[in-house]
Amino acid sequence: MVGLTSAAGVIALLDEHDDDLKVYALQKLNGIVDQFWAEISDAVSKIEIMYEDTEFKDRALAALVASKVYYHLGEFDDSLNFALGAGNLFDLSLKSEYVDTIVSKCIDKYIAVRVQEQQDPQNAEPMDSRLQAVVEKMFDRCYQDGEYKQAVGIALEAHRLDVVEHSIKAGGPSVILPYVYDLTMTVVQDQAYRNILLQLLVDQFRKLEEPDYVAINQCLVHLGHHKASAELLQKLVSSESQADLLMAYQLAFDLENNATQKYLTKVSDDLPAETDAQSKLAKVKSILSGKETIKLQLEFLCRNNHTDMLILKESKNVLDARLSVYHSAVTFANAFMNAGTTSDDFLRQNLEWLSRATNWSKFSATAALGVIHKGQLSRGLSLLAPYLPQDGVTASPYSEGGSLFALGLIHANHGDEVLDYLRGVLKDTQIEVLQHGACLGLGTAGMATDSDDIYEELKNVLFSDSAIGGEAAGLAMGMVMLGTASEKALDEMLQYAHETQHEKIIRGLAVGVSLVMYGKEDAADVLIERLSADKDPILRYGGMYTIAMAYAGTGNNKAIRRLLHVAVSDVNDDVRRAAVTALGFIMFRSHKQVPRIVQLLSESYNPHVRYGACLALGISCAGTGSLDAIELLEPMTKDNVDFVRQGAFIALAMVLMQQNDAQNPKTAGVRKMYEEVIKKKNEDALAKFGAVLGQGIIDAGGRNVTISLQSRSGHSNMPAIVGVALFTQFWYWFPASHFLSLAFTPTAVIGVNADLNLPEIEFTSNARPSLFAYIPPTKPPAVVTVEKVATAVLSTTAKAQAKAKKAKSAESDAMDEDEKPEAKIEDAKEEEAKVAAKPKKEPLSEKLGNLARVVPAQLKYISFDKDARYVPVKKDVTGGIVVLLDNKPDEPENLIATTTSAVSSTPPATADTKMEVEEEEAPLPEPFTYPFGDE
Repeated sequence: MVGLTSAAGVIALLDEHDDDLKVYALQKLNGIVDQFWAEISDAVSKIEIMYEDTEFKDRALAALVASKVYYHLGEFDDSLNFALGAGNLFDLSLKSEYVDTIVSKCIDKYIAVRVQEQQDPQNAEPMDSRLQAVVEKMFDRCYQDGEYKQAVGIALEAHRLDVVEHSIKAGGPSVILPYVYDLTMTVVQDQAYRNILLQLLVDQFRKLEEPDYVAINQCLVHLGHHKASAELLQKLVSSESQADLLMAYQLAFDLENNATQKYLTKVSDDLPAETDAQSKLAKVKSILSGKETIKLQLEFLCRNNHTDMLILKESKNVLDARLSVYHSAVTFANAFMNAGTTSDDFLRQNLEWLSRATNWSKFSATAALGVIHKGQLSRGLSLLAPYLPQDGVTASPYSEGGSLFALGLIHANHGDEVLDYLRGVLKDTQIEVLQHGACLGLGTAGMATDSDDIYEELKNVLFSDSAIGGEAAGLAMGMVMLGTASEKALDEMLQYAHETQHEKIIRGLAVGVSLVMYGKEDAADVLIERLSADKDPILRYGGMYTIAMAYAGTGNNKAIRRLLHVAVSDVNDDVRRAAVTALGFIMFRSHKQVPRIVQLLSESYNPHVRYGACLALGISCAGTGSLDAIELLEPMTKDNVDFVRQGAFIALAMVLMQQNDAQNPKTAGVRKMYEEVIKKKNEDALAKFGAVLGQGIIDAGGRNVTISLQSRSGHSNMPAIVGVALFTQFWYWFPASHFLSLAFTPTAVIGVNADLNLPEIEFTSNARPSLFAYIPPTKPPAVVTVEKVATAVLSTTAKAQAKAKKAKSAESDAMDEDEKPEAKIEDAKEEEAKVAAKPKKEPLSEKLGNLARVVPAQLKYISFDKDARYVPVKKDVTGGIVVLLDNKPDEPENLIATTTSAVSSTPPATADTKMEVEEEEAPLPEPFTYPFGDE
């Protein structure tokens, strides 16, 4: 039978007067519309008239045919309207491209109307009941098919909390709840709605048979409910179960890792007072103060320090220390490499080189002590005593200013013990350099404390209109008021930024303002608009950083669009560079997308945009070893502009942190490139600065830390984000480089028992040992021996030597029998050496102990034996500090002796003091005095 070649005959029936013929025509057209839609489209107006005719008996069929015609024409809105008019004839159960497309459009329309109802109920268009019915059918279909995650996805976007609750109950809370939490933190961009969802999740997590305290804790931190956090901790501590007590300790460690100083202080204050220092609540408060975490991380960094001093030594020897840019570069590299390790061996071995530091190089060199000794909360003041300002006497303002900054870095985000001291110094001095150091120290130590007293003292320095002191005061005001969105602070800072003539002060205030709006998302939009439209390019620069801080880690599309627009349209290079850099902060959770977004920007004609692309890649892909990011960065290491090469060197180091050759084949090449650039005589100073900084970053913290802008539990890592943002200001002010140390996160698994001691434990890494091994230390260059030229030999001499040789061989023949046993021994040794030289087959797993380095990529291979004596109280091992449950509490424990607590505070030594080597295990080096001399 020949198939139809035209629909003309069927279409002609539409002009008949008999409704039965029209219905017959519509039925036929419905079957052939996918084939002859182009022909039918000429008669679509007739079909529409039938649908609009209230007396026509099959209007739904007319609507369905019209919907399909408009679908093929690409008019999806019209197609959707007619599909809704088709009622039950529009069958959702059919599997076709038409049905899937219209359902998708239907859901999009439904979501748009629902969102408008929530955000602007007065101007929202009324919900079409037919649209509501289709969506309800979709939900029912999802329930029938067991596709609860699909229902949750639609419900979250459509603000349908009732559907979310039903899906959680019907689909199994253990499966659906983590999925809802993940979507809430990644997909939902409206902060107010996200908080409603988090509160719903808290209620759902509490209803579980075994409440998920870890997830509840995470939600409460996001919500800022410090009282609920305190009640949860108190409830667990009061329980008679040992597991609940250990869970309380684990939650306290997680809180310390995720929350701000202000939040932790409030939680601690909400807990009842305990007089007994050994009590359970006292331990919880000790953990919340950060002291326990820092002590354990210090122990890990000191024990596992794998800093390669030869790299530093070679860079120092090649670079001319008389140039402050090179001296500062090596200072920063040493600080980064030894961050938190308390190892100042390089400084001790190069006192003469250190003494060449002058002015701000001296400031940076002294501040570097704060990075090296970061976390020494109990010994901070005694370590820096030789450099801190003495009462009424200022011998060296640059080293004293640097020491105040160092004090802030040691107590970063945990400044209770030094804030009063720093405030006292700031009040008592009028010297600009000391004010600069004291302001930076106060800001770093008092981060996010929301202290009005500190803010007012910093404001007094700002109003003195000193360029050096005012710049640091602007930054510090932002750090102290971090994330508060204080209207008073914003108004005063912006007003002064418009009044002052000092660019340094305006820049400090612009970046400070961005910090005040940290994490505020939509609430920062008004300020962002105001700053972005300002005629002063420095304030527009601050506007870009405000977007970065307000939307950090959200991946917000609106923020990304604005930044991309500014990156290609602003007339000022600094603003464009800041806009591209800010992309790295916004997208660090979805770092795989960043190379694709900045690909064209990395090829821009403007070198500032290319530099911004480098930093965006480095910030977002830090520690991931992303090959896509490296592929974009490698060509920029050969860029014809020096500062673009600098940015590429720094970004490559960030991306390749803790990557070895087994993980990433590019690692060795990049390290070699740093050496070559530093040794190249005609290389630009800025590029060499970047290469030396790269050497420090790639081996930071003795190769035991990474740069991570999110915490192990997925929260935004506030100190790290702030630290990296302030580090990028080194473009204008080299000492700002030290702020990068705030982003260094130790990568360890540290197990503690109920007494917060370190038991000996063993767990398995189910990966080849070489895959995550430390990079082997560099070998010292081989000594090249000059070969001697062969001397001429006379014929008579040759004859005499031949005779002597003949006589000697005769003697050796006589002794052969005695030497044979020795020869056999030698042969046996050679055989053993050959066997030993044969490559052994590498095992597929390895056993690790407490305080072991475990890099983020290795965590998925880590497993604890369920039958072992110690098992984690938390189900998922995310690294960091893990509280362990002892399954054999009656047996004696083998504990690891800590080295950091055993070191006594020794008096500072002078430059010419001889160092004594103690025989204790891994002792900390004693303090020493920089050989700066008086200025």
